[in-house]
Amino acid sequence: MPSRTSALSVAEDLHLVVGRIARALRQAHAIGDLTLSEASTLARLDRGGPASPGTIAEEERVSPQAIATTIAVMEAKGYVVRRSDPADGRRAIVSLTELGTAVRRERRGESARRLEAGLRDTLDPGELAALAAAIPLLDRVAQSL
Repeated sequence: MPSRTSALSVAEDLHLVVGRIARALRQAHAIGDLTLSEASTLARLDRGGPASPGTIAEEERVSPQAIATTIAVMEAKGYVVRRSDPADGRRAIVSLTELGTAVRRERRGESARRLEAGLRDTLDPGELAALAAAIPLLDRVAQSL
């Protein structure tokens, strides 16, 4: 049997597992909840603070047109506000509103609680420690993509 520790094999297996986890967490949210793009943009603004649409598009790896649509929808929902950049009035800066911050934290908490239950119910303490030790490695990989 071929080794499942080659970079390609690990990549294939990891892609499948991460996809299953992401789908399970997404499916747990209510219909009409945030789109993936909205959830990711809220998370980015929550972590990194206010930013221009161009910066958000670059960091989210989407087109400026796609992020403009996402921001417009989020603005209509009251999750973000767009203001002129004090340093350059031609540029906009997008910030989370109080509602956007609350929605982000609620969603993050819901996902974390669901994932925590899965970890607690499935893994023994040694397995949980091994998974915790792998998180910095996975983060390095994510930053390199």
